[in-house]
Amino acid sequence: MTQPLELGLDTFGDVTRAADGTPRTHAGVIRDVVGEAVLADELGLDFFGVGEHHREDFAVSAPEVVLAAIAARTHRIRLGSAVTVLSSDDPVRVFQRFSTLDAVSNGRAEAILGRGSFTESFPLFGYALEDYERLFEEKLDLFAALRRGGPVHWHGSVRPPVEGIEVFPAPESGSFRAWVGVGGSPESVVRAARHGLPMMLAIIGGAPGRFRPYVDLYGRAFAQLGQPVQPIGVHSPGYVADTDEAAREEFFADYREMHARIGAERGWPPLERAAFLSEVERGSLYVGSPDTVARKIAGTVAALGLSRFDLKYSAGPLPHARLMRCIELYGGVVAPRVRELLAG
Repeated sequence: MTQPLELGLDTFGDVTRAADGTPRTHAGVIRDVVGEAVLADELGLDFFGVGEHHREDFAVSAPEVVLAAIAARTHRIRLGSAVTVLSSDDPVRVFQRFSTLDAVSNGRAEAILGRGSFTESFPLFGYALEDYERLFEEKLDLFAALRRGGPVHWHGSVRPPVEGIEVFPAPESGSFRAWVGVGGSPESVVRAARHGLPMMLAIIGGAPGRFRPYVDLYGRAFAQLGQPVQPIGVHSPGYVADTDEAAREEFFADYREMHARIGAERGWPPLERAAFLSEVERGSLYVGSPDTVARKIAGTVAALGLSRFDLKYSAGPLPHARLMRCIELYGGVVAPRVRELLAG
């Protein structure tokens, strides 16, 4: 690690269960997410990320609006997307929204830009899936030009050209942090380096160490460009409870329900308990007691040379009260323990 470690939380605003077992309304979930972020800020965590989705099982389709509400009730925690689906958005509007968030939060905004793991936004906003790669490549190029500031001159094939236009509001400090979300392709790693942007690895399955070649490739790409390497982060799912047994029991049924719902669309086999436990013990599910989760995070940070680790703490209909307890343990016990382990 070349920078102090940051520890954060991510949520997609999964639709949770109410006390009577019925699904919470989207509005109720959004208000709960704001409360979860307020707790994360009070506990001294470094980052809170909100994902963008356009489907019934996730409540947040406009993360910047939710983040602005969080900004009004927090003081120090950095706020960003997890991720913004840049391919089906307009880079100019994305830049303006995050620059505005940066203003209302006093410089705490971050954008994590990606292609997204769901495709509902493409037909919703009139984009063709066959243009998946080209849309992201060109729009990221325009976004990077906007971040450099001043009049922008840009030509591409996916939207009208930008001819010497300045975009407002300008970030007060000159820029705001932006990451490229990477799911595991070498092309995505090199693309992030080419634009001089930090890389956020989405590791949602398998041993985290298998991503070490991507970390090394990222470093080589910057070396060839003659530029200093940028920070690397990891986003992975997990859940913290008082004991390992409690965490596994509380998390499994809801995680399996989410897995089955998405898996039915993607042809995944049902999630068996043995496979779940294998992922907890050897893969990329950070589920357990505070000490267990802290040790696993510290191992991943050390193995990959990370500057940030974000725990995706919401999964399926896990109730808000359990999510709050998870955040309390993550911020109050796991985070200081991770730093203690790495310092030792």
